[in-house]
Amino acid sequence: MKPEELASLIHAQLLAAVEDGALPETLREELSDDRVRVERPRSREHGDWATNVAMQFAKKAGMNPREFAAVLAERVGAQEGVAKVDVAGPGFLNITLDAAAAGQLARQIVEAGEAYGRNDALAGHVVNMEFVSANPTGPLHIGHTRWAALGDAITRLLRASGADVTAEYYVNDAGNQMNVFADSVLARLHGREVPEGGYPGQYVQDLADQVAKDHPDVLDLTDEAARPVVREAAYELQMQDIKDTLTAFDVHFDVFTSERRLHDTGAIGQAVERLREQGHVEEREGAVWLKTTAFGDDKDRVLIRANGEPTYFAADAAYYLDKRDRGFTEKVYLLGADHHGYVGRLKAIAAAAGDDPAQNIEILIGQLISVNGAKLSKRAGNIIELKDLVEWLGRDALRYDLARYPADSPITIDPELLRSATNDNPVFYVQYAHARACNAAETAAAHDVDRSAFDASLLTHPTEGELLAQLAEFPSVVGMAARLREPHRIARHLEVVAGAYHSWYAACRIVPAPEQDGTRGAVQDVNRTRLWLNDATAQVLRNGLDLLGVSAPAKM
Repeated sequence: MKPEELASLIHAQLLAAVEDGALPETLREELSDDRVRVERPRSREHGDWATNVAMQFAKKAGMNPREFAAVLAERVGAQEGVAKVDVAGPGFLNITLDAAAAGQLARQIVEAGEAYGRNDALAGHVVNMEFVSANPTGPLHIGHTRWAALGDAITRLLRASGADVTAEYYVNDAGNQMNVFADSVLARLHGREVPEGGYPGQYVQDLADQVAKDHPDVLDLTDEAARPVVREAAYELQMQDIKDTLTAFDVHFDVFTSERRLHDTGAIGQAVERLREQGHVEEREGAVWLKTTAFGDDKDRVLIRANGEPTYFAADAAYYLDKRDRGFTEKVYLLGADHHGYVGRLKAIAAAAGDDPAQNIEILIGQLISVNGAKLSKRAGNIIELKDLVEWLGRDALRYDLARYPADSPITIDPELLRSATNDNPVFYVQYAHARACNAAETAAAHDVDRSAFDASLLTHPTEGELLAQLAEFPSVVGMAARLREPHRIARHLEVVAGAYHSWYAACRIVPAPEQDGTRGAVQDVNRTRLWLNDATAQVLRNGLDLLGVSAPAKM
């Protein structure tokens, strides 16, 4: 029995109690919404599941919570699949399922396959997820690594919970930085040092060499004539390098939106006028301002400078309105640790546009990461490149480690740990559990143990009850992680599942034990049923790792 099935059972018994007068009619309206929730008690001695519905509805019923709980306990305890129900504390219901009801989950998971854990908690939500958005003036580095891993994992979680999600990369390809980038490549093209404040690193020379190869005529042009050609060619090459790096990290975007397009299409000017129509724009000191202090920002922001040039903030406003016009009711921004100042101004843009900053925009700020022993990139010169980290630590280890901590906590990655094949290494621990389950299935097949029979009532060992309970939790963990944008909940739960599996594997045999004469005992239904549980565990581990963008190897 799944947790949601038990919750529905409890809800049905509440309605039945109202129907026959055991609970007052005043509850009917309250019960029109299914607000029953079950959760795992802190101690397994208190049962498989617990609910606080008695305390939730007792006041409305005009009853003492324990009295309310007693009415419900008798009814729920009489239902098929429920072994017993105890009333505890101020009115908690502690529910123990019979072995058959609990064990049915193993078969349900195997039959659901990749769909197990997916839910519709966020169905109807249309979300724009913007993350990474590194400047196209250099390679992706350690500062982008965390949001690449977390942003992609959050996107996967939202989709698994029914949301319609577009993963988007905002390309900052406008402004003076692009001129500095072009001048750096142009200098290398002619064998000169990059100008002061330019971009260092071997990658600039590599770009210059490729530009010369693709556009040999540019060498005969003056710097002024060559600059736009070099800027565009180097930009395209660098963006391709960024895309290739993301693909190698198994991070995929649906849309790459150009800041330059906002300038070229007049979207920025149109955004200013739209905000003016809302009554939030004023002109002073020769510039055009958005009155963001009216929406909680620490100061008003300039949209158009006195010289007529739009600010970066104006592009932010146009970009927000562009997302809004494309139908995204929820806009999620994943920004780096140095972007705390953007929270107030972006929320002010949302409010000025007529949106609810509490509902229509969400800004997540990630803290810094460091890697013990990491060396600066020889190619980039002054940064640690993402591609170097992947080559050194491995994609799986890096993605998993970045995903298992909350975004707002700083991380120091321990390379020796992540490269070790020990149980102290979390990604190895979880992947090994999956590989072990795959190997157990192969061994079972070699000894004629198959899934031709299933008797859930045979899964009575304490380790089986614990493993089943953890597998049952997976869908709710997925839903919670999606709602809170916290992939680390998935990683931590997978580690618990792996631990429960290892304990079960040590205590319960899938293949019959050998007899004294060396022959194997006869295959029984308990062996076949345990194979279902083994394969269900592998499926949950596989589904969870996929949500983190981490592979589930069959062998290690």
